[in-house]
Amino acid sequence: MKAHQGVRLLLVDDEPHILQFLELGLINEGFDVRTAPDGLSALAVANEFKPHVAILDIMMPGMNGFDVCRHLRNEEAEVAVIMLTAKDEIDDRVKGLSIGADDYMVKPFSFDELLARIQARLRNQFPGLLGEVRCGPFVIDNRRKEIRFKETVLELSPTEYELLQHMVINHGLVLSKPMILDKVWGYDFGGEENIVEVYIRSLREKLGDKEHRIIRTLRGAGYRVDLI
Repeated sequence: MKAHQGVRLLLVDDEPHILQFLELGLINEGFDVRTAPDGLSALAVANEFKPHVAILDIMMPGMNGFDVCRHLRNEEAEVAVIMLTAKDEIDDRVKGLSIGADDYMVKPFSFDELLARIQARLRNQFPGLLGEVRCGPFVIDNRRKEIRFKETVLELSPTEYELLQHMVINHGLVLSKPMILDKVWGYDFGGEENIVEVYIRSLREKLGDKEHRIIRTLRGAGYRVDLI
């Protein structure tokens, strides 16, 4: 089974050759792909297809990509939105992100870069869709609920698994204790923040991370996973 089987993508662009190129490439990667040539068609397809990721061209006649993104967010659709534009302008980026876009790419771009950005959005917003997620020396197997580090399966408790998965998927980002507690333990957790330190210490021992080079502590800010 291909790694992306079951992942639904919606491509929206008024340039047929771009749609065809991206559609063929993404289908070859195992995605379930639907296309639309304009904004109105995109909303109709999205309503029925329920995509996990929508890739929206900004400059389209009639309803542009900003309008489509705004409609998707107003409907509270659980979809990651990547905006495409031929103009490398700060204003466009700010506007797209402010109305709910998750990422932004400027044409022309490489197919490999688009694929990497799609995978990043899936790791962050739909990690369960990816049978295995590889991040540097880590492999997260969502079906088996296990994590391999340098090809060795780590012996993790359910909470350790959730914590390490969250930190690895968000590698390079600083995660504060409140952020970790909310994501791993839940917003209604009534315990102490120090519980995070206890679990971080345990994970470091299991990773052999004596010098804290994998799970780094940033004093006063939180923790960050670095892929070594």
